[in-house]
Amino acid sequence: MKLESLKDLYLEQLKDLYSAETQLVDALPKMAEKATAPDLRKGFKDHLRQTEEHVKRLERIFKDLQESPKGKECEGMKGLVKEGEEMMKMKGEPAAIDAGLIAAAQRVEHYEIAGYGTVRTYAELLGRDQHVSLLEQTLREEEETDERLTELAESHVNEEALVR
Repeated sequence: MKLESLKDLYLEQLKDLYSAETQLVDALPKMAEKATAPDLRKGFKDHLRQTEEHVKRLERIFKDLQESPKGKECEGMKGLVKEGEEMMKMKGEPAAIDAGLIAAAQRVEHYEIAGYGTVRTYAELLGRDQHVSLLEQTLREEEETDERLTELAESHVNEEALVR
């Protein structure tokens, strides 16, 4: 893809996010299955439903732009998902693995927060107010997920992972 303008960059970044979100739709059920803490398992399942909504919002934006969301693979998310898969293959204390799953998930959330913050700013500059609203909603949800993961880690998961 050739970048000639902010609109081109906006579209390229939206495609990257679309690829990232669709990769997560595949990864989150596996993370939920591997998690042993019931609240962490539930958190992954809840975030899967939310991520499916994120994909739908992005599809609405692409429809409005009369563009296809296809054609780009998000290499950053591919690497983050691979790290999460490596954590899921680990053997050992289930609580330590849960803590590792939270760490992997928070890396994903931080990546998404950066991406959505960027495209929201581009949408503002391009005068795409409806897009701004959709992207802001997703950004808030990603931030809330990150906060919930921190709460889980700090409330019990990390302590349960301490060597006894």
